[in-house]
Parts: sequence; C-alpha cells; structure tokens
Amino acid sequence: MQTISIENTFKNFINNEWIDSASQATLKSINPANKEEVVGFVQNSTKADLDQAVQAAHHAKKSWRKMGQAQRGQLLFTVANILEENLNEIAETMTKEMGKTLPEAKGETARGVAILRYYAGEGMRKDGDVIPSSDKDALMFTKRTPVGVVGVITPWNFPVAIPIWKIAPALVYGNTVVFKPATEAAVTAAKVVDCFAKAGLPDGVLNFITGSGSVIGQELIDHQLVNAITFTGSETVGEGVAKSAAARGVKFQLEMGGKNPVIITKDADLDAAVEAVISGGFRSSGQKCTASSRVIVEAPVYDVFVEKLVQETKKITVGDGLKEGIWMGPCASESQFNTVRSYIEIGKEEGATLITGGETLSGEDFDKGFYITPAIFGDVEQNMRIAQEEIFGPVIALIRATDLEDAIEIANHTKYGLSASIFTTNIGSLLEFIDEIEAGLVRINAESAGVELQAPFGGMKASSTGGREQGEAAKEFYTAIKTVFIKG
Repeated sequence: MQTISIENTFKNFINNEWIDSASQATLKSINPANKEEVVGFVQNSTKADLDQAVQAAHHAKKSWRKMGQAQRGQLLFTVANILEENLNEIAETMTKEMGKTLPEAKGETARGVAILRYYAGEGMRKDGDVIPSSDKDALMFTKRTPVGVVGVITPWNFPVAIPIWKIAPALVYGNTVVFKPATEAAVTAAKVVDCFAKAGLPDGVLNFITGSGSVIGQELIDHQLVNAITFTGSETVGEGVAKSAAARGVKFQLEMGGKNPVIITKDADLDAAVEAVISGGFRSSGQKCTASSRVIVEAPVYDVFVEKLVQETKKITVGDGLKEGIWMGPCASESQFNTVRSYIEIGKEEGATLITGGETLSGEDFDKGFYITPAIFGDVEQNMRIAQEEIFGPVIALIRATDLEDAIEIANHTKYGLSASIFTTNIGSLLEFIDEIEAGLVRINAESAGVELQAPFGGMKASSTGGREQGEAAKEFYTAIKTVFIKG
C-alpha cells in the first residue's frame, strides 16, 4: 500500500490506495495558533477524482454487505486498537490544525476509540425482529439491509469524533463510504482514515477525498451512485444538501446549527452553574454546535450569578493549545476569527453591554494566531442578533428572565433546537423544563454541550433533519427495514 503522504502532502484514499488528485493541485491547512506554520497539504480534488471514489464504493458494496455483520464488527475493533495506538499523534495534529487544547484533543480521540468499539459490538447484535403472522403456518420477520453508498461530509470542529460516529455505523451495517472532510481539518482526517486503511478493509469500502465543498461536496451529493448523505455543518450549506438530496430521492441526514440556552433558576447552585456555563460556552473556543451561547437567568439571582461568572471567566488562560496551562486555544481559522470579532461589534451596536472579554490578543505570543478572549454580554434582549444567530465562538449572551415560564419562553424563542440545560434544585421546575423545552438534547444541572456516544443525538426545528445520530438510533438512517414472509 502506498504511503499516506509525501513531504507532508496528504493524498486521497481511493480503492485502498493513497493517490494524488488528477489536478496535481493542493490546499494547505495552517495552524491557527501560528498562521505561518503549515500543518500539511491535502489534495484539491476534481470531479473525476470524486467519481473514481464513488465508483470504488459502488463496486465494493455487494461484497462488503455479504461479508456479514459480525466480521465487519471485528474489523472495527481492529481500527479502534490502531487509533488508540496513534492517539497522541492524532491528538497533537488536531491541536495544531484546528486549535483546541491538547487535553481536549486527546479526549476527543479517545472518544473516537470508544465509538468504534461501540459500533464494533453492533456486529453481534440483532438486525431484525420476528413478528407474529396471522397465518399460523407462516414465519414473518424483519431484517435490516444497508442503504448502499453513503456520502459523509464533516466539519472541522470535531475532526475525529464526528467522522467516526458517521463512518463506523455506516460500515458495520454494511454500507460503503465516500468521506469528504472540511479542509481546515483534513490532515487530522487523513490520519484517522489511515487507521482504517491499516486495519485491512477490503478494496473500496472506505474512500477519502479532499477538496472544496462547492466542487467535491456538491458532486458527492449529486452523484447518481450515492444512496445517502450524512452532513454536519452550517445551516446554509445543510439547506443546499437537503434540496439536492431530496431532488434525487435519496436519504439525507443533517446536523446543523444551535443557539443553545442554559436556564439558571433562583434556587440553582450558582457555583455549579457558573462552572458548567464556562465549560459549555468556552471549551473549544465555543466552537461546538452544542455550546452554551445564551444564559437565561431569573432576575433574583441575576446580579450574583453575573459577578461569579465574570470572576471565573477572567481566570481563563488563552494561548497555543499545545502549551501547558492553556485553557482555551485560538479560533480555528481566520474566517472564524473574523466572524467572532464581527459579532462582538454587532453586540455592542445592538446595545448589549460587553461586560468582559472580546479582545483580540496581541503581542509576541499572539500576533501570528487567531486569539480572542472569552466574551460575556449583559443586557441582552432576546431579539438581538447575538441572541438569535449562531456565532460559533467564545461569546455568551446573558438574558434576564422574570420567572421560569418567562425563561423557557425566551429559550424557545429561536429557530434552533439542538441542546438546552437548566440549573435548579426544584423537581417541579426541572420536570416543566423537560416537557416544555424545544430541544433534542435536554440536560439537567449539567452543561448544554456534550452527549454520550450510546445515546441518540440530534435536534429539533432548524438544527437537525433526517434522524438521530449515535447509539442504536444510527441504525435507522444507515439501514432500511425489509419485511420477510415465509409460507411453509
């Protein structure tokens, strides 16, 4: 098998070979902590390259399906072991490429190992049910069948976990895959794919291709041999994916934006709430779809909570995620950096009060990177843009509520519905919150960010379309039910 890269130029992986794009052109991935450092180059692929990848997946799907679920699961166990052996290298690459701190990157890579082992276990779990027939002399049952070739399109913010939680179930349930990562995290993605390559997957089962979303992403969505598309990314791009996939009549699954609320009631443990809000809002520089971006506080405890939150936020250390003692890294790219800065100005213009942070850091350690201090806005009104639009950065909007009913109404006043949390010691309040909140992930006395790999993940309203990810729920997207009736 050919090498994954030559002189830090990473290749496409098609039909079990690492190959260059027909274009002979590359795209560079830079370190957001030091924009002068190139982490690596990836292929700027063409439509012909994408067609080659899809054709490989198409030709492999019959033999891969026939291999059997147990054997497919065993291969995923092998991939998990290889990923675990390379955990430190892949985590360091992740930190260099998209900026999250090394401890966070190691945690994400370890989660990738766990996801692989979970879905490897699916190889030995049931793929159907026996159903009583009205004919006593007949046997009726269901079995799961793979959908075929799955196109996987992933973002840069979780370059190990998100690809794996899409690819692993797709493979174990018998599908073949064409995987296109975001360019900003494509070197990390290539190293993850190399773990699959080294595990000995049959030819064409997993194919990896890099390039622009407008060319490779769109061609993958439109390709007539692709049977399903799973996408995580922006709402704007997701809408385009939905239109294109629906026009062809193929399955699609979209995970998009969030404007996730945390409600702080007057009886909450404020210290625990502060800790969770900081973690949920500022870990990974706020670049999580489940990040806490709106904090809705009941009026009686608003001032005390804000004082505690600001005090703890000022303790956050910002810098290169590879360095010891750094709590928050840079924004992942210049584009994201500029987006966050623009929203900080928008917040000021709208009349919100910038209580702390939102500063562009400068000086010897910061001039080459995309560093912003974590920002907290007070006096935010629910219709302000910073309270309605996803910023995807370290910015928290504080909103005052009169009571729990008002807080829930404010929380639901958004087109998104991904995750939400509440801090309260009142069982009546938490039960009301569970019933009334419009979100797919509901957390009580815990930060809004995060979901366990064995549990369904997805949102409501504009946040998600096409079924849940992770856990057993993933089976619904990656398979179709076949009902079998046998008459003796």
